[in-house]
Amino acid sequence: MRLRYDGQVPTRVSNETKLRILHVPQLSRYPWLLHGFSTRAGGFSGAYKRGDLNLGFTTDDSPAAVERNRAAFLKKLGAVVQARGARHSAGPLWPLLTLKQIHSDIIHRVDSVPAGPPAGDGMITATPGLLLAVQAADCLPVILVDTRRRALGVFHAGWRGTVQRIVEKGVGEMFRGFGSRPRDLRAAIGPGIQVCCYQVGEEVRTKFESQFSYAAQLFREVKESDPVREKYPLLFLSARAPGHGELPPQIFLDLVEANRQQLLAAGVPEKNIEVWPLCTSCHPELLFSHRAEKGKTGRMMAVAGIRG
Repeated sequence: MRLRYDGQVPTRVSNETKLRILHVPQLSRYPWLLHGFSTRAGGFSGAYKRGDLNLGFTTDDSPAAVERNRAAFLKKLGAVVQARGARHSAGPLWPLLTLKQIHSDIIHRVDSVPAGPPAGDGMITATPGLLLAVQAADCLPVILVDTRRRALGVFHAGWRGTVQRIVEKGVGEMFRGFGSRPRDLRAAIGPGIQVCCYQVGEEVRTKFESQFSYAAQLFREVKESDPVREKYPLLFLSARAPGHGELPPQIFLDLVEANRQQLLAAGVPEKNIEVWPLCTSCHPELLFSHRAEKGKTGRMMAVAGIRG
């Protein structure tokens, strides 16, 4: 299921200044669950553009600005420890658990606050009061929630993690760790680069074809055009390479569909899978995009936690 814009997330927000968090309607039904996908609006960073909510400790931004952004994000999310009997949340913030992301299929079960960020690209927990987070700026952030056993997982799925089946393995790890049945899981695929913009090389397609029988439906080819060739075709007629051969097609990967297919293969019902339709590369005014901003960009977060 692809979510539609409902007015909360406009298609164009070039002058947006408010801190916005994207919530999935299907997950918002559960009062014990805290979740959200951040955007770039409403922060204190100026390394990329003024007012960015950069939540990653990147080389361009100052650690103080990132800490300030994270605190504002957690407060807006409601990840504040509320004193027993208090009417307003004014306590300390929940511990924010992050990873040293390495584009892998490594998933950690977290039951307490670790000494430092472990290396990997997924975390699962059934422990209340911990906010699990993955960072992204084109790669897909994925949240899995077991609504019966009150367990959850967050995953970072770039093409490397996807070809290693990190989301599919995440379903298995939740079953192994908490007894989560796939039919009880709700999945949310957050904003990421879509097939319209995710051009890859032939080697990426080959890797997917070696792993998935449905790989052909994950790729779209677009014939590359050359205005000079089209206007002056005789200049390119030659007995030697490149001769008059056509340019190779451009290859685009549907990373969203690749992860949706993994969830379906793992047994998650189709009606339980929701997908944000926003493309990070198409909406750099709202979302950070590594590709659209040529590598110099901030990081967004997908977070999920269990209220005590």
